[in-house]
Formats: sequence, C-alpha cells, structure tokens
Amino acid sequence: MIFFESLMVALSTYSIIPMPNFVWTEKNMRYAICFFPVVGVFCGLLIWLLGILAGFLKVSGFFVAVLSTAIPIVVTGGIHMDGFMDTVDALSSHQTKEKKLEILSDPHCGAFAVMYCVIYLLLNTAFVFEIYTQGNIFTLCPVYVLSRCISSICAVNLPNAREAGMLSRYTKDAKRKTVNIVMSVVAVAYISVILTVDPIVGAVSIFAGALWTVIYCVTVKRSFGGVTGDTAGFFLQLFELFCVAGVWIGGMI
Repeated sequence: MIFFESLMVALSTYSIIPMPNFVWTEKNMRYAICFFPVVGVFCGLLIWLLGILAGFLKVSGFFVAVLSTAIPIVVTGGIHMDGFMDTVDALSSHQTKEKKLEILSDPHCGAFAVMYCVIYLLLNTAFVFEIYTQGNIFTLCPVYVLSRCISSICAVNLPNAREAGMLSRYTKDAKRKTVNIVMSVVAVAYISVILTVDPIVGAVSIFAGALWTVIYCVTVKRSFGGVTGDTAGFFLQLFELFCVAGVWIGGMI
C-alpha cells in the first residue's frame, strides 16, 4: 500500500495524469521519488505512439517534431519548464548566490526566461525534425525515463541549497540508498534499451547526457550552493535536450 501511495504521490506531483490524492507522510515520501521515472514512461510511450501514427497517416516531419516537443511539457504540466525558466533568470542575473536563490523564488517571469524558453523549444523541434527524417524517432523514447533517473540521483546526492521547497520535502524523507539503487538499475536497463535500438546513436546520446550532468553538478554548486526544485527542472529539460541532440548527431555518423 505504501508503494502504491508513493506512486500516486509522484504521478500527481510531476504529471497532469489524474490520480487519487494522498496526504504526504514520512512513509509514502520515502519511495515517492523512486516512481518519478514512471512519468517518463508515459512521455516516451506517447512519442512512440505518435511515431507509429505518423507512419500510417503520412504526416510531415515538422508536425511530428512539434508534437514531440509539446508532449513532455503537456504531460508534466510544464513543471520542469517552469524550473528551467526560473533558473535561467537566476543564472543570467550574475548576482550572488543569495540573490540568485531569491530570483528562483520570484513568481514573476523575466525576459531571459522567455528568450531561452523560445530558443529551447525551437532547438528541440529542429533536432526532432532531423531525427524523424533520419528514422530514429523511436530512439528518443527511453530518454524521458533516463532523464528522470539521473535527475533523482542528483537530487538525493547533491547538497540542498535551501531547507524549504518541494525538492527538499521529497528528498528529506527519501531513502537515499534505495533511491540510488533503484534509479541506477532502471537507468542501466534503459541505457541497454537505447544501445540495443541503435548502438552508435545510443552511445552518442548517453555521452551527451553524461556531459550535461557533469556541467550541471559544477554549475549548481558554484551558483546556488546546491540543488532546488527549480534547478532540478533546469537539469531535466537540458538533459533531454542534450540527449536529443546526441540522437541527431549519432544519426549523422
């Protein structure tokens, strides 16, 4: 029952999928983050179905690219894109750590957030269009699970920049050892899937994701003193963009 509650908590928090509401308790929060990748399963499955339908309906690659870019944002209710935009605003301020953390908490949207959000969407759409043209659209599907596995590992192992906030609530009661083991096993399984579908494309995509993970860890420690819910969203969005770019580059090799 606890695992079921943890699953419902994770899905209701990180997706728009209708779920029963449960009160957050120490018990059901221990394993909630372990179910975070399930949201990625829904995103990958929808893109997989889109790829199949696109083949039957003979729709344009641009149409597929736009919908593939929109699907993860719609499924998650934009929660990670919101974090991406807040973090971009904070980093673009070039202020002290304390001021950057204040900017993360500011509900207003700055100019840098809007500009970089548009750039992100354009880049992702362009990459997916090229990937669809290459015939590698199905290689994208595991990326959305992998991104959430690595995001969870970073969240429980990197220092928290502040005590308050959703990420702090999620990680405070989480069983760190269990999260690390579960996320590592799932990540390895999905890496195996990516490499099986296409070894070269998979390898380049994984390398791109690993590169971004290193950059992120250094950046958040230096700029914020640790992670927050917003920086976690920032990580996830750019991890997926790096991996999508990796799929495109791998497809050209």
